[in-house]
Amino acid sequence: MNTPFLSRNSYLFLFSLLGVVYIIGLFIPLMDNDSAHHANIALHMYITGDYVSLIDQAGDYLDKPHLHFWLCAISYKIFGVTSFAYKLPSFLFTIFGTYSTYRLGKQLYNSEVGKLAALIIASAFAYILANNDVRMDAILTACIAFTTWQLVCFIQTKKLLNIAGAALGLALGFATKGHIAVFVPAVAALFYILYRKEWKLFIDWRWLLLLVLFVLFISPVVYCYYLQYNLHPEKIVRGKNNINGVKFILLNQSIERFSGEMGKAGKNDYLFFIHSFLWAFAPWSLLAYIALAGRLNNFFRRKEEWLTTGLFIIVLLIVTFSGFKLPHYINIVFPTTAVLVASFIIDKRENLRWSKNIFVIQSILITIILMLLLVLNAWAFQLKSLVPALIIVLLMAVVFYFIISPQLQKLQKAVGFSVAAMVLLFFSLNSNFYPQLLTYQGGNELAFATKGKINPKEVYFWKENYSSSFNFYTATLRQQFADSVLAPGKKIWLLYDTTNEEEIKQAGYNIGQQFSTLDFEITRLDIKFINPAKRESQCTKMVLAEIER
Repeated sequence: MNTPFLSRNSYLFLFSLLGVVYIIGLFIPLMDNDSAHHANIALHMYITGDYVSLIDQAGDYLDKPHLHFWLCAISYKIFGVTSFAYKLPSFLFTIFGTYSTYRLGKQLYNSEVGKLAALIIASAFAYILANNDVRMDAILTACIAFTTWQLVCFIQTKKLLNIAGAALGLALGFATKGHIAVFVPAVAALFYILYRKEWKLFIDWRWLLLLVLFVLFISPVVYCYYLQYNLHPEKIVRGKNNINGVKFILLNQSIERFSGEMGKAGKNDYLFFIHSFLWAFAPWSLLAYIALAGRLNNFFRRKEEWLTTGLFIIVLLIVTFSGFKLPHYINIVFPTTAVLVASFIIDKRENLRWSKNIFVIQSILITIILMLLLVLNAWAFQLKSLVPALIIVLLMAVVFYFIISPQLQKLQKAVGFSVAAMVLLFFSLNSNFYPQLLTYQGGNELAFATKGKINPKEVYFWKENYSSSFNFYTATLRQQFADSVLAPGKKIWLLYDTTNEEEIKQAGYNIGQQFSTLDFEITRLDIKFINPAKRESQCTKMVLAEIER
């Protein structure tokens, strides 16, 4: 069929709406735990000029590789230490990953599948969320999409340029999050070769060239681990010394995560992938499961390529039996799953029964999304500004336009209102929910409240108190309080939780001027905190006080 699934103007309109939502998200304050924590590792590089060592508030950071932190530190140099500067590299990689998904879909099928796949991945819940609560996931997903595209091109054309591209993509992904960035494209390529029965590719000399280029490209990261750990056997991390940094990054990092040595989150939840994918890839997750079921039914008949199906199943199994699993781990299958769903939709465009079924499924999903919006904006965090409220009404009108438009077929409507609903959801989150929610994160609120009033270089932290967001928004490194920093007659500022106040007084310190704010671990929301009537009772208080002997 030569008729485009969606017109050029429809794609431009929907991508433009998504772009606005992504851009608004660049200015939302960082969340403590991973986002602000990672931002501070890059901040240490920026302040000290040490781009070799990965250092967090607890000391040497032995976990992820360097690329994310390097990119953020460079961004700080250009734009200053801001939310925008931290999030910008991930946003640029998101654009790159969306384009790579388009090219992957086009390479495996055609340009119609590619364009729709790009729209699907760009509107998936966790894909957008990765640009709000920024970790390594946006960069990793983009590298996987690019590498998989390059490997498919090589398998089809045997061009050396694609080998070089694949090696670069693998190296960038590895330098972002380790072996998973190599494993996922490798599995995808394996299934594609098996599908095409190109057995000679298994002994092709060009794979050796890919390996050599990959080793060359990752050498800066490996060398940095050598400098930080192999040359310093006295360093202690997680109770161990004599750490072999090269061995860790080349082997142990992924093994420790899979075995659960890095944590036990979700260890015994064997349905973790199944239920987490439902919200992470919303609003396309049910269509993905339906498309996957059809593919598995016809798998050995070779009616469709094996790459998207095989990779989904393998990652599902890996995550299911991993000793440590988190929802954002699922993002690695988004590019190929977007292609899977796009090909399924395009294939069913002339099937009236399927068109109706897909329309009903997506209608139910966006109804749930609209109900969630109502709960968030009318009850949990009520809209307080007229401009966001008016824009939300306009976006609601866009959703209903796609539902009732007589010019569109049912499948076109289903895709249009699904994307528009995600735009509406994230505009609401970015313009109302997150700005209000982050006022309950004590660190950034104290940083904003004391800007220009105190010298952040005179702030020390009491015992086990941490606040990555405070350090980030004051552009300072964490300083641990010790009695020795209080010279006679000298005053300093001490950051602590209000539950520590009696302990501080009993230690003989006099508390003077104070700034305080409510504090809650906002990345672990529960129904009591969401309830406005009970919210404050669930919070502690973070205090920044002037103390002296």
